[in-house]
Amino acid sequence: MDVAFIDDDEILRAANVQALMLAGLTVAPFGSAQAALDAIDPTFPGVVVSDVRMPRIDGLELFRRLRKVDPELPVILITGHGDIAMAVEAMREGAYDFLAKPYAGDRLLGSIRHALEKRRLVLENRELKRAAEAAGEEFPLLGADPAMERLRQTLRQLADADVDVLVEGETGSGKEVVANLLHRLSHRSTRPFVAVNCGALPETMIESELFGHEAGAFTGALKKRVGRIAFANGGTLFLDEIEAMSPALQVKLLRVLEAREVIPLGANEARKVDIRVVTASKIDLRELVRADKFREDLYYRLHVAAVRIPPLRERRSDIALLFGHFLAHAAKRFRREPPLVGRPVLDRLEAHDWPGNVRELMHYAERVALGLVDPPAATAVLPDTSLTLPQRVEAFEAEQIRAALATAQGDVQATVKALGIPRKTFYDKLHRHGIDQNAFRPAGRA
Repeated sequence: MDVAFIDDDEILRAANVQALMLAGLTVAPFGSAQAALDAIDPTFPGVVVSDVRMPRIDGLELFRRLRKVDPELPVILITGHGDIAMAVEAMREGAYDFLAKPYAGDRLLGSIRHALEKRRLVLENRELKRAAEAAGEEFPLLGADPAMERLRQTLRQLADADVDVLVEGETGSGKEVVANLLHRLSHRSTRPFVAVNCGALPETMIESELFGHEAGAFTGALKKRVGRIAFANGGTLFLDEIEAMSPALQVKLLRVLEAREVIPLGANEARKVDIRVVTASKIDLRELVRADKFREDLYYRLHVAAVRIPPLRERRSDIALLFGHFLAHAAKRFRREPPLVGRPVLDRLEAHDWPGNVRELMHYAERVALGLVDPPAATAVLPDTSLTLPQRVEAFEAEQIRAALATAQGDVQATVKALGIPRKTFYDKLHRHGIDQNAFRPAGRA
């Protein structure tokens, strides 16, 4: 929607809406300020145009209420001659523009188009900032592989659904990043995100850590302690390595999930909690259920919705992209120029299975940035003998272009310079090899 047009005069409203629609804009007409307020939220992508003189809630009051909804929402006020002083005051408060009656249609259209461009930039910047914060610095959910795009789409769909989610993925694949992203994209984003690694806490401590305790509940419990579950109230509780949880704790966690209440150690009364629970496991919980090592009822309660993070070996086309991103980030952090990527590094990127996944790749990029990587022994991967020589040359050329793009983070000028070829030749080769240069740019950079 481009424009929300508010005017209590039905004839004038219809005339303006028709004129704007003929100019190619999509318009939602409203006969009252309250009707517009009910329909507009901070995600509204367009511009608000409102008459000032209206019963009950006038245009100036509407503007002030919209400021509370979104201070950066463009509002254009239409005023009669006697309302100009009022409109000027609104401009001082942040209104985008005001038009005195009678006004030329082109004047309104021009103001709307400028305001739409401003609104587009505001929303894009918000999304980029939110995505960058959600992705974090260590494990951004980068990747052009279709599996990663499906993962990002699934997370967008689940984020505000407020269902419990099970995240499955190997060590180092970024399970906590996924959990954090679900939290940051949800309506709970202003409340706590509490992460607990069930495998890192001793069994004697984890119950107290999760559920809390009253003073005197056990030897050494000198004062009351709020557990992680209660601390996450209103927000998201992330339980990593859930497979390490003891059978006794599994029973207690099941009660928390079903009743949304927690009983601290030493307490007699349950306390209600409003939490979203995201759990993660590096082991297939179904196998543990079959082996009687994990409660079946808890598994199905956790499995309301599940997402799987594909390991790097299943999306090898993303390795160069991720490596280039991590290398540039590491070089910046270490205050060094990104090094040229030689054949030994490229061979390792191509041949290694990366069992540690994104975390292992990131640490490898850091070692390359520091110059700590030794050339591997001459046990290079043999070329695919099923390919003809021209096919091998084509494959090698595509690999070199991807590596150069990864190192330059998708910057065409730097890539062309590194490859030593004309720009037109570069674009021809991109087309021939089906390479998308945008896939090598960091998230948030156009």
